[in-house]
Amino acid sequence: MTGSPRLSLRIDLANGARLGPGKAQLLALIEEHGSIRAAGAAMGMSYRRSWLLADEINRMFKEPSIFTRHGGKSGGGAGLTPFGETLLKACRRMDAESRKALSSDLDWLEAMQSHDFVPAGQKNEDDS
Repeated sequence: MTGSPRLSLRIDLANGARLGPGKAQLLALIEEHGSIRAAGAAMGMSYRRSWLLADEINRMFKEPSIFTRHGGKSGGGAGLTPFGETLLKACRRMDAESRKALSSDLDWLEAMQSHDFVPAGQKNEDDS
C-alpha cells in the first residue's frame, strides 16, 4: 500500500482535554446533519458514543460548542453554538496551516518511504 503521508493534528490542552480530528469531524457532521445521532452514524459511531463525545466537547471549554433541541412539533436536533462554529473554523484553519507548513517534509517522507515495508503484526503476502 502506497500513498501520501497523512497528518493528524491533536492538541492536548492543559486541562487534560484532547482536541483532534475525530472531535472536529463530529462538530462538522453535527453542523451538516443537525443531529448528534446522525453525525455519529455518519462516523460509524454508536448513538451512546456520539452523545458521550458531544458532552465531552461541551465540557472542554468555558462555553459549550453544541446545543440540542428536544423533540416536539418541529422535532429535535442539534447544532453548533457560535463558539462551536468558531471552534470548528479554528480546527480547520489549524489543520490547513499545519499541512501547509509541513508540506515539503511530507513530500520528502513520501519520496523516502519503503514500498516493501509491512507493519509489525501484519502478514506479508509472500509469507502465505
